[in-house]
This record gives sequence, structure tokens and C-alpha cells, in this order.
Amino acid sequence: MIERKSALERVRQSFRVHPAVAIEGPRQCGKTTLAHAFVSKDKEWTFFDLEKPVDRRKLATPEQTLGGLRGLVVIDEIQRDPELFPILRVLLDRPKTPARFLLLGSASPTLIRGVSESLAGRVGLINLSGFDLREIGMEHLRQLWLRGGFPRSYLADDEVASSAWRESFLQTFLERDMPQFGITIPAETLRRFWTMIAHYHGQVWNAAEFARALGANEATARRYLDILAGAFVVRVLPPWFENLKKRQVKAPKIYIRDSGLMHTLQTILSANDLAGHPKRGASWEGFVIEQILACVDTRDAYFWGTHAGAELDLLVTVHGKRYGFECKYADAPGSTRSMHVALEDLDLAHLWVVYPGVERYVLDEKITALPAREIPALAEELKTGTRQASRH
Repeated sequence: MIERKSALERVRQSFRVHPAVAIEGPRQCGKTTLAHAFVSKDKEWTFFDLEKPVDRRKLATPEQTLGGLRGLVVIDEIQRDPELFPILRVLLDRPKTPARFLLLGSASPTLIRGVSESLAGRVGLINLSGFDLREIGMEHLRQLWLRGGFPRSYLADDEVASSAWRESFLQTFLERDMPQFGITIPAETLRRFWTMIAHYHGQVWNAAEFARALGANEATARRYLDILAGAFVVRVLPPWFENLKKRQVKAPKIYIRDSGLMHTLQTILSANDLAGHPKRGASWEGFVIEQILACVDTRDAYFWGTHAGAELDLLVTVHGKRYGFECKYADAPGSTRSMHVALEDLDLAHLWVVYPGVERYVLDEKITALPAREIPALAEELKTGTRQASRH
């Protein structure tokens, strides 16, 4: 059992501000386990799982069922009953409401729409992915990269069991979960599209190219992308562009969010397979980006590129300052002209080159090579304003 201290603390902090907290994330990422860990601290709590027919029947009259409850009330898979959101608004607006609500959801569009339309200002929203470096320890970085962060994949007895779990997850997700979300696209079609994204992992989205491969139009390709992004299995990283005298890339980049799923879709079954695979560098880039975003805990993330070739893998803003990240699978990466262009054009406070080594070292006044294992420490430095970019 891996204790998710940072995630638990985020829930606690959010409850200090809001009477309700919603945790969103992909299926099987540990939301329910986290909720059980959180409620174990409460003396009075009630748990509803909307995948269970008994609990759905209990909430057939939600105002009567929920109105008399006290303490912490957990509603799992809340996206299965969007009609609950208006009822929750009424309950949360009661003076001195006796209950707090922890809402868990796996389908982003439904959950976000319910929160924004009915519960705006009443609910703190927390994004939860699989395990990250803070939780599993720096010494297990390569296992996390290979297997991904889904708990059952990461904690499997061996690589064969981990790979088998991920393949089963893909099948169940497409054949059972997608129809439950109201998606009627054939599982084989969506699997083919998902696999295409794995091959384009880390590249700029080209709707026309995907549409041609699918034998469909660009609107259909974009809808498929939105579906997988909304289910938290694909990341659409938006481009940053501003008023520069350069032609800038204005299409997003696409990634498989979990490195383990990306490897399964690419038929990468072992560390040896990964070591010699042509997508190794792209896999590393996606993995590093997810770790940075998990540890920094920001939704303000972009990539940047120009048609002349300058680019930046990740741009984030923390405390009003812009920071850049480049992801390099190399023994000792150096600085490049592209990095200096990004520093100047984007007015970055600092740029880090994240690589799989063990030593942090300075490349330039505002450019530092950073071992991936130090991502959690750097995130804390940024959040607390104690950045030590020049540390040798």
C-alpha cells in the first residue's frame, strides 16, 4: 500500500475553503482508495457508489436521502447521475450545513459541466492521476516510467503481470466504460484511434492526417480526441503564442497521459523493448511532462514552437513567473540555440533540461540540467519561492 500524502493534503486544504470537493481522474487511478483513506480520519461518514444498483436506488430520492446526513458524504462515479448536481447545490447552500461532500468522477466533461453549472464556488476541483515520483520514491523512477502510474500496473508482481493488466484495462475501458459514458463509437475504431495517438505521441495534432487514416472527416477525428482527453487518458497540451514577429505553432501537442498505457499501445513489453524503441525519447518526454504537472499541480501549462524550429516542451507559470522545461533522454544534455531563443522570446525566469541522470548542473545563467528524480524537489522550490537553480 502506497500512501498518497500529497493528494490527501490537497483534499484537506480544499475542504478548508469549500464545503464540497470533487476528485477527477481516469478509471482505476486510485480515487476510491484515496477517498477511503480520507474518510478513515472522520468519525461520521457515508459512502455511495453509483456503480452499485443498491446505492443508485438509495439516491433515487436524493434530497430525502442526502438531506439528513451528517459528517462526510462520499459519492463515487457521480458522473453517472448528473441530476444530483442541482440537488447538491441546494444542500450545500443550507445555513450551517451539517455535511461535507466528496465527489469522485471519471468522465471530465460531465463532471466539469455539473460543477460549473450547478456548483460553481461551492466545490474545490482536484485532478488525480496515477502514482507519481513523490509517492513511489526516486529509486523506482524507471519502473514507474515503464509500467505507468496506475496502481495495479505499477504494483504488479512482474512485468508480465503489469503488461497483462494494462491490456485488460484497455479492453475494459473501450468495451465497458466508454458505453457507460454514453459513447457509442465501436471499440475497435476507438482502439485504432488511440493507437494512432500513441504513434504520434509528443507530436503536433494534425486533424487532417488522422481523418484520412480513419476514413472520416476532421470533425470526427477531433471528437474522438475530445472523448479520450475527457476520459483523462490523452493529454492535449495547448500551444502558447503571443505577439512575436515569428510564425508560431497554433495547434496542440498530443500525448498518452500514462506512460504504461503508451508502451502497451506501442507493444513495448519490457525495459529491453523500451531501450531500443524509436519512440523512447517521445515516451520520456510525455512521462516527464506528466510528472512535472503532477508535482507543480497547475492547469496553466503549454508548449511553444515556431515554424522556424525553435520550441519548448513545456511552459508553466508559477507565482506570476514563466518557467520552461525541455525533456532530453541523454547522458549529459547541453544547451541549444532553441533554448536560448525560448528564454529570450518568452521571457523565462529559468529553463530546466530534464534528463535521466543523477546530477544537477548549470548550463547557462538561466539554463540548468535537472535529473528527473529531482522533479518533486524542484516543484517545492517553485511553489515556496526557494528555487536553487544554480545549485551544483
